[in-house]
Amino acid sequence: MRDGGRVTAAIEVLTDVETRHKPIRMALKNWGEGARYAGSKDRAHVSGLALDALRRRRSISWQMGDETPRAAILGVLAYEWGWSLDRIAEAVAEAFHGHGPLTEAERTTLTTPIALADAPASVQGDYPAWLEASFQRVFGEHAAEEGAALSERAPVDLRVNTLKTDPARALKATSPLNAEALPELATALRILAPAASERAGSVETIPAFSKGWFEVQDLGSQIAAACAGDVKGAQVLDLCAGGGGKTLALAAAMGNTGQIYAYDSEARRLADTIRRGDRAGVRNLQIRSPVHDDALKGLDSRMDVVFIDAPCSGSGAWRRHPDTKWRLSEETFAKRQADQDAVLDLGSKFVKVGGRMVYVTCSVLAEEDEDRVSAFLARSPGFAVRPATPQFVQHLTPEGYLRLTPRTAGTDGFFVAVLERTA
Repeated sequence: MRDGGRVTAAIEVLTDVETRHKPIRMALKNWGEGARYAGSKDRAHVSGLALDALRRRRSISWQMGDETPRAAILGVLAYEWGWSLDRIAEAVAEAFHGHGPLTEAERTTLTTPIALADAPASVQGDYPAWLEASFQRVFGEHAAEEGAALSERAPVDLRVNTLKTDPARALKATSPLNAEALPELATALRILAPAASERAGSVETIPAFSKGWFEVQDLGSQIAAACAGDVKGAQVLDLCAGGGGKTLALAAAMGNTGQIYAYDSEARRLADTIRRGDRAGVRNLQIRSPVHDDALKGLDSRMDVVFIDAPCSGSGAWRRHPDTKWRLSEETFAKRQADQDAVLDLGSKFVKVGGRMVYVTCSVLAEEDEDRVSAFLARSPGFAVRPATPQFVQHLTPEGYLRLTPRTAGTDGFFVAVLERTA
């Protein structure tokens, strides 16, 4: 495909996302099924362009003075990708595949964009206007910077599975993808994000991946799992296990001692957990599926650790799923908070005296984080806050909670609260 065809395809994909409210991955899949002629480089180019447009949707619309998908894509090419005006003009004017010649207004804003200096923080930081107060509450004068960091492309992080190998061998095995060791955790590796128009190497092509040597897991997620503390020989319940990423991290930390129970309110989310556990060499895992009415029977007040990776807005993962920040509504946001209250109440039933409940969200918003913990403590006086981790004290809030963001920690956004049952 030539430039014109790629630009037109990206505009069509973005239009599909905005007018039909489709997830970006689905819109890209639908386009790809109808564009069999497109090669892997073409697909990477179109995908990168559409995703970058979603990451920077509000700031680019402001700079262009136009909120259309076409303006968003043209703005990305000029402001983010560094294309010259001549190259953009040539691409959109291509016969058959171009999207249409540039207007005089487009030529002006592409070369002299409207300044962002006077724009609201939510425009500068590319997050929904209705979340302005929420961002200001948590980040104050850094709200725009935090939002902008959540709008950057994310690296691929790996967690070395110590049940199967060690960090040095895993690093050597992932050298074809230029993986680097991270100083924060001995078991963490990182593959830097490629240029937006380039295709990232596939982790699954590394033979060691099939052997279970490592898992794809953001560094922030790995740190959140480490906040469970010393879990060797413990009884651990992962109450919102989902696909099993943090379940496997906890199992590795346990060294196949004790027992870890994986439960999720939706059975389909647990579908891959057994397969992934087998590949990872986990031998102390029990799946508790909600298809059975008594799935959690016998666990009341017995757990040393109840780990809750709570359902949330996903605001901390906007780097990876930029379309979700525009699909998030105030109604959904409120529902997630009710879900979080419910899962905290449920989880508290299983913690033994002296045990701990680890509450985690991939959200940077206090309504889902501090507020939910405060509300829980108000109705559950038998629990007390403990510092989330001594290892990452620089990321602790005054209350002892852990908050990670792309700007402060180079990770996805995460919040962790450790609550000990004292009575």
